[in-house]
Formats: sequence, C-alpha cells, structure tokens
Amino acid sequence: QVQLVESGGGLVQAGGSLRLSCVASGRTLSRYVIGWFRQAPGKEREFVATISWTGGNTRYADVVKGRFIISRDNFKNTAYLQMSSLKPEDTAVYYCAASLSYSTSSSDAGYGYWGQGTQVTVSS
Repeated sequence: QVQLVESGGGLVQAGGSLRLSCVASGRTLSRYVIGWFRQAPGKEREFVATISWTGGNTRYADVVKGRFIISRDNFKNTAYLQMSSLKPEDTAVYYCAASLSYSTSSSDAGYGYWGQGTQVTVSS
C-alpha cells in the first residue's frame, strides 16, 4: 500500500504563499487520485482540491478556487498544493490523501490512504 508524507506547512502572514508537498512511498503515485483536505480546530475535515492520475482533471472547493493550485509529478512520486493569497480562515491541518478510484472525488470517504497532516497557520 502507499504511504503519504506531507510537508511544507508553517506560519505565514495573510496574503502570503506556501507550497505543500505530499511524497508517496511504497507504491507508485501515478495509479492514485490525490486529494487535499484540511481540518481547522473544532471543525470537520473539508475538501480542498483533487487531481486525477495524469493531472489532466482537477477540482477545487469554492473557497480556494483561484488561490490554490493542485499539481503532481508522478516521476517524483509527489503531489503539491500551491497556496496563494492566504487568509486567516485557511488556518488548518492539511492532509494529503490517495484513492484507487478511477475518478476524482471531493468526499473524504473516497480516499483510503492518508498522510499525517501538516499545520498551516495564517496570521492576520
């Protein structure tokens, strides 16, 4: 099975940018749909973005559309989430997830493999 490790989180001022990485091991990433989710304190985990096997199909939550970009490099077994124009409400633990489904999904129930998460804190 695939193991996922996120990195790139940190503290940033509002309006700043961060790039999260999700490195896969154990299996090649190219066979998996990748999703990014986040969970803020006291809130449920929510969908952020997802990308198909080849990267040709992407979907975003409305709250991040136009600010975040999901991408992947299957040769490096890595997926990315480029976050720009960050807002304090983007503060959360961000999780990378992988699915063997043939299509992208915004539901966390569709993902069987999860990383440990990386903290993103946006100060005002």
